[in-house]
Amino acid sequence: MTTQQDSLGPIGRLAGHRELDPGGLARRAEAEECEVRAVLRGSSREPDVLRRLAPVLGLHAGDLFVLAGAPVPEDLAPLDATAGRSIPSLVRRFVSLPPEARGEVLGLVRSLPQEERTEPVPVPRPYEEYPPGFGGVLLRMLANRNLNWNGSVRVLHTLAGLYVSAATIGGVGRGTVELTHHLLADFAIVLGIPVGDLTAMAGPVTEGGRRLSDPVPVLHSAGPDAAVLIRELSRLSAGQVHRVDTEAGAALGRMS
Repeated sequence: MTTQQDSLGPIGRLAGHRELDPGGLARRAEAEECEVRAVLRGSSREPDVLRRLAPVLGLHAGDLFVLAGAPVPEDLAPLDATAGRSIPSLVRRFVSLPPEARGEVLGLVRSLPQEERTEPVPVPRPYEEYPPGFGGVLLRMLANRNLNWNGSVRVLHTLAGLYVSAATIGGVGRGTVELTHHLLADFAIVLGIPVGDLTAMAGPVTEGGRRLSDPVPVLHSAGPDAAVLIRELSRLSAGQVHRVDTEAGAALGRMS
């Protein structure tokens, strides 16, 4: 039997989880209710509506495009694909810093000017073309944070204690690795999305030893700050990320 929830897309399931009605969302987003309902059903990818809905839902606009199955616009995609190589080591240093120093690093990131894009947004490689399913959505959201399979492995290990291979991460995207509440909780830490919201968007998943009401173990109190850092680094060039990494390393050195 098909339920109303079954007919919704990830964004619609999120709205249902939060008990948000389409009319209220439309008013707050200054959009037509019919357009909002189409997005909630997963039948519309209208860019202007997605951009308007993102702040209302408290999501990054790039994530909302991914959730809607729409191409991520250039201005919302990572600026420099080569900068992603430095993110895992920077995150590892960042989580070892005290709160005040983490705040200074985030302040530096936010103070850096927006550079011009020098290369087009890379086309996904064949192995990054995922079949329908929420696993592919998760990996596209990570990719929009400039994290490829290897980078995702390292950051998930640092922040969530999850130790898996890059092939396993790829299996999540291809749907050959089963999503569980446990796995979604680990991804939620890196993405900076509440686990209840992420699980609602995913739809039915395997219990995996954890229910929505269970606390999510976080290896570092810096986890929420690190998720913000990862998100904000995506707008920087490789040179700018290297500068931030150097500053974080210097701050860590002053602690020893």
